[in-house]
Amino acid sequence: MGGAARPARHVVWDWNGTLLDDNHAVVAAVNSVCAGFGRPSVTLEQWREVFSRPLVACYERLLERPLSAEDWATLDALYHDEYRNLLDTCRLADGVPDRLHDWRAAGNTQSLLSMWFHHELVPLVTEFGLADLFDRIDGLRVDTGGGSKAEHLAEHLTQLRLDPADVVLVGDVVDDGHAAEQVGAACVLVSTGVTNRATLEATGLPVADSIPAALTLINRMS
Repeated sequence: MGGAARPARHVVWDWNGTLLDDNHAVVAAVNSVCAGFGRPSVTLEQWREVFSRPLVACYERLLERPLSAEDWATLDALYHDEYRNLLDTCRLADGVPDRLHDWRAAGNTQSLLSMWFHHELVPLVTEFGLADLFDRIDGLRVDTGGGSKAEHLAEHLTQLRLDPADVVLVGDVVDDGHAAEQVGAACVLVSTGVTNRATLEATGLPVADSIPAALTLINRMS
């Protein structure tokens, strides 16, 4: 995968599994789906092994069956109902918000782009006291998720009037790397979310084990 050719001064942060430590809620939500479809529960490591986008294909592998539109609607409700039940138990990742304040204080900029629903994302980020750190916050503006992040990233950067060559995306899944590559931005992946480190490393992109480590890599890239 390619990356930006010049120093990146703007970070686009992912939310779930990156700035938000929500792995326990994700696994519980996945296991709600498993129970609803008669499959044994999985561990975080097992989910990391199977996770990929598009999500429909991912869940078809997990459940070992094709999914109709009706199945997907049921699955989506099972997942999000359980995840929302546990959302208030989730915490910010190590180094957040202190290192984000440091990045901004150094004269850099940052924004937030998530595949979580926009109308829920903004209040949550605000509740955590992070909203003022970001030049823009974008979440998913459709009823169900599962698509690629690339088109959302392209629109996000257009709205910010940023040259992708000045940008580095930080996220926890391979799709973040693909999205960055497609728009011409750099990317650092973090192993804190739903993808195991070996899979992230296979992209050829830099991989960090924490937000502070990711920012250290970004500063070295600059």
